[in-house]
Amino acid sequence: MGNIDIYIDDIEKEYNIEEEKIKKIIETVLEKCIEIEKLRKDIIVNVEIVGDDRIKEINNSTRNIDKVTDVLSFPMYEKKDFEEKLEEIYVENNIPTILGDIVIDILQVERQAEEYNTGIIRELSYMTVHSFYHLMGEDHMEEEDKKVMRQKEENVLKELGELCK
Repeated sequence: MGNIDIYIDDIEKEYNIEEEKIKKIIETVLEKCIEIEKLRKDIIVNVEIVGDDRIKEINNSTRNIDKVTDVLSFPMYEKKDFEEKLEEIYVENNIPTILGDIVIDILQVERQAEEYNTGIIRELSYMTVHSFYHLMGEDHMEEEDKKVMRQKEENVLKELGELCK
């Protein structure tokens, strides 16, 4: 597997899931995404787990949206440039490829898990998959794009099986 860096912000342990479990879920999900998409093994993805204040700050500074959100994705490549980078991502060339950064608000994920009655593991898994596909250039602004992205997300969650039920 490639390099998955997971940093958990010091949010005074306000959340109800152990840090090691968070890391294991994210690593497992990203490894499955990379396997399903048949990407080479030296992909780099950085993940930061934060609380409400930090994600609101990042959301405001990067998108001018002054509110809490569940997840933010920062792809290394713009969608228009992504196609050119596909060969680099799929072909072994001994040069690691950075897909981008993911920032997840674990407190918002917990609230959504309760709201949607999905459970924290499934919700965290979904947010990770969703972010991964944004890093891969997927979008859900248009209805057809949304269908494609949702199908890919559900395929990964299905492959993960019991982890995401």
